[in-house]
Amino acid sequence: MTEARRRRIEEVLSRRQPDLTVLLENVHKPHNLSAILRSCDAVGVLEAHAVNPTGGVPTFNETSGGSHKWVYLRVHPDVRGAIAHLKERGFQVYATALREDALDFREVDYTRPTAILLGAEKWGVSEEALALAHGTIKIPMLGMVQSLNVSVAAAVILFEAQRQRLKAGLYDRPRLDPELYRKVLEDWLRK
Repeated sequence: MTEARRRRIEEVLSRRQPDLTVLLENVHKPHNLSAILRSCDAVGVLEAHAVNPTGGVPTFNETSGGSHKWVYLRVHPDVRGAIAHLKERGFQVYATALREDALDFREVDYTRPTAILLGAEKWGVSEEALALAHGTIKIPMLGMVQSLNVSVAAAVILFEAQRQRLKAGLYDRPRLDPELYRKVLEDWLRK
């Protein structure tokens, strides 16, 4: 490994945001999952979460641009357990939903520990998950269609979170505790 490559890895790792994540509920299409992981990498998400009762969650390497190597994906067997896991770690969970009472996604404070819950391509977030979330958010649409593709919606929301976090200086210093930083660095240096 070149010294420049090592410096790049350390630079990227020092900006990872351990308290910003996505939770994907039954997002089955590999190109959508891969595109979401790519957006996660772009904004500095360390670990993404997915619920898939059948176990594995497939990704397309071409779509992810290799981001699956840099964003850890934790798969949960059910949405209740996944949300409980995030809440226990102090995350606020905001579910995307086409509801009148949903907040404009830009009104959420993403400088707080935040998980963005996105649902299956056709059905959205389940009623069970909506009931467990702290609140619902939506992306205002001015055209004829009601919603964006799940991977595009994830990117739009994640980049708003990045904007807020940049403004608050959350990318200016390493956010991982030293032990986790060391473990992740060792893993990334092997890739």
